[in-house]
Amino acid sequence: MSGPGRLPFQLPLATAVALPGSTLGAAAYLGVEAFHPPAPVAALIFGAAVVGAAFILSWAAEAAQVDINAGLALALLALLAVLPEYAVDFVFTLQCGAAYSEQGGGNPEVCSLALANMTGANRVLVGVGWPLVVIVATLAVWKARRSTGSTGDGQTASTRSGEVRLAPAMSVEVAFLGMATLYSLTLPLKSTLTLWDSLVFVGLFVAYGWRLAQVQHTEPDLLGVSEWVGKQDTKPRRTWVVAMFAGAALMILFTAEHFAESLVATGDELGISKFLLVQWVAPLASESPELIVAALYAWRLKAADSFGTLLSSKVNQWTLLVGGLPVVFGLSALTTNGLPLDTEQRYELLITAAQSLFAVALLIDLRITFKGALALVTLFMVQFLVSVFGTAEANRVTIVVLSCVYVTLAVGRFAKRRRDLVGVLRDGTVRPLDELADEPV
Repeated sequence: MSGPGRLPFQLPLATAVALPGSTLGAAAYLGVEAFHPPAPVAALIFGAAVVGAAFILSWAAEAAQVDINAGLALALLALLAVLPEYAVDFVFTLQCGAAYSEQGGGNPEVCSLALANMTGANRVLVGVGWPLVVIVATLAVWKARRSTGSTGDGQTASTRSGEVRLAPAMSVEVAFLGMATLYSLTLPLKSTLTLWDSLVFVGLFVAYGWRLAQVQHTEPDLLGVSEWVGKQDTKPRRTWVVAMFAGAALMILFTAEHFAESLVATGDELGISKFLLVQWVAPLASESPELIVAALYAWRLKAADSFGTLLSSKVNQWTLLVGGLPVVFGLSALTTNGLPLDTEQRYELLITAAQSLFAVALLIDLRITFKGALALVTLFMVQFLVSVFGTAEANRVTIVVLSCVYVTLAVGRFAKRRRDLVGVLRDGTVRPLDELADEPV
């Protein structure tokens, strides 16, 4: 293996982008008087810090694949990539718990924001991230054909014109996402998100992690900063990985609360819905590094790898993140009562669960086509545009209609692909993963 070469400029650039917000956040954390910009400017500064930190986390998690199990590395990468979502959601959940305790119960206004970032991040990941990988991969194959007259030397069996095929071992992600999604369909019927829900979701995540631990170690295909770190000798490589993890985690710790508060304050100052800012702006900021990295891998005709990371991120968000919210709420409110859900939150949970069901249905044969990707992004954009420009009543009607569309399409595809459904559940839960690793894509 060749030497690491020069430090890529992207790492110091991401650090520089994150530094102003991290510095302001650290100063506030330490009680030091510092510059207090207007809310919209603060949202930009702290949002940029979250983006920079998310890039650093992503590179560190990718480089960590050199030293740990491939399946666990994928889960770790996905878990750390969504750490900004965890941080922002937990900030609002802590505030919700504190307000709930002060009021002696009820449903404080801030609780309406507790699930906004989570539902928005989930729908952005599936409605934008997944189609992005397929579209970029399709363009990459088309470019390779134009330049070489073939599909290109770098093409793998998983990357073909108009579709992305997943490795058989990705049945694990599809199976566990399916199980979490089926349970999540009960959430819109509830008035609280309870500790029992936490037990189910966290239990699914633990089982998912245990299953991935059985995946054999393979040499990762790294890019950019992660490649530079991965080529270091063992001791400096691990030092870099730990330092990047710790540094990025501190950046997010110092900035997440201020980013969340500045978004709310921006909504108050500019007369923009706080719920929409938290639901769409925060996820776009925190998801952007992961989506950019995934697009870069897809452009290199490694779409299955990048799509696998996004799929694993969805599993993380739809198990551990959802399951963690009632726990954080209970600790902050000092209660065993569940996180209160208002009507709007139940609508948001409904369409998020319905979209997830359709997404699982699209992957039931371990591939996603351009047509399926187009359906995902189109349905997402319809609801997104109505939520931003329409009335609250129009948004509710759209959510109900689209949820019915998602579920109908999903049920139809499950019925059509019955054998694939049984096969994915078997392969994802009980079949030895070394057997799946030997199967062709």
